[in-house]
Amino acid sequence: MKTRKIFLVAIAIACFILPFNTPSVLAGGTIKLGEINTYSKLTNFTFPYRNGWKLALEEVNKSGGINGKKLEVISRDDAGKPGNAVRIAKELVSKDKVALLMGSFFSHIGLAMTDFAKRNKVFYLAAEPLSDAVVWAKGNRYTFRLRPSTYMQAAMLAVEAAKNPAKRWATIAPNYAYGKDAVKAFEKVLKAKRPDVKFVAEQWPALFKINAGAEIQALKRAKPQAIYNVTFGSDLAKFVREGKQRGFFKGKYVVSLLTGEPEYLDPLKAEAPVGWLVTGYPWYDIHTKAHDKFLKAYEAKFHTPPRTGSVVGYNMLMAVANMLKKAKSTNTEKMVDAMAGLTFNGVFGPVTFRKIDHQSTMGAYVGLTALKDGKGVMVNWKYLDGKNYLPSDAEVKKLRK
Repeated sequence: MKTRKIFLVAIAIACFILPFNTPSVLAGGTIKLGEINTYSKLTNFTFPYRNGWKLALEEVNKSGGINGKKLEVISRDDAGKPGNAVRIAKELVSKDKVALLMGSFFSHIGLAMTDFAKRNKVFYLAAEPLSDAVVWAKGNRYTFRLRPSTYMQAAMLAVEAAKNPAKRWATIAPNYAYGKDAVKAFEKVLKAKRPDVKFVAEQWPALFKINAGAEIQALKRAKPQAIYNVTFGSDLAKFVREGKQRGFFKGKYVVSLLTGEPEYLDPLKAEAPVGWLVTGYPWYDIHTKAHDKFLKAYEAKFHTPPRTGSVVGYNMLMAVANMLKKAKSTNTEKMVDAMAGLTFNGVFGPVTFRKIDHQSTMGAYVGLTALKDGKGVMVNWKYLDGKNYLPSDAEVKKLRK
């Protein structure tokens, strides 16, 4: 009788302990992934982004999943608020028992998630947030970033801009982490290439609350020869429209971050600027084996061409899938170790997550804007590999202190 009682107590203890020792993310032959983004805003980016990861999810599961287990994505909308993102992250980890977190668009949300990952030791892949702090000043063991950072894309543009003779520059950027990082990086790289350059004016409109006329008048008073623009979305449309009406861009060299991305260029239609140096995604002219395969699959499933967000979403899910295959576990520490140094084949080519700062080497296309059939396109573009536009290891070590 005593032996039987001991046996029953042992069973009870085992039942109590089991849920904590055997991750529920593996239950039912699935691995749960938590995904958070701002779907209720910037839908021209986030909806294609969702299409992208859904396409990748379908491909991974059709090919047998991860070591025989299917992937399941539990997706949530943070409404563009850091507090919401953190609250949802807690719920996904504690209630839904996801193996990891991924996603985000805005930099301030990405930074909040970066902090959450560090404090709670949860794997987090920042898909889109561009703030340099995500992997440098606020970087940590548990956070990785997919997109080429603000520094990387600003450096790509600055290297090309240095070839233009303009000396007097003015900048305009949204007044939050991404905008500030974008201006700082561009100025640093451009001045290193061209010590004769001077930045004579800067404007910092609140995100999506730009008073374009007033901003342009302020910039105009400084008599710049060149403009570095970091506005996007509705702010970009207002800036372009007001600038054209006032003749502000005439005779000026304009460099504009992200403007060549279809999400931001397409809505401008016939008002799209001509001759601006931009980063973007000329999906209609890229002819590589990897991109052709992606383009065909994407258009067949969604009956619309891809956007930059589509590539980000697809690459994000594929990066996670490759990491899980390598880790052969959903243990956080093993996943982190597997992701550091991981190389996978993305839509634009091979991508590596650097061990030193967890930044991926995903690159970007740089070219000029033009009008074709009444809409904006990118011409004379080239793909720039992200690994060539990152600070040295010594600089990164100082930044991550």
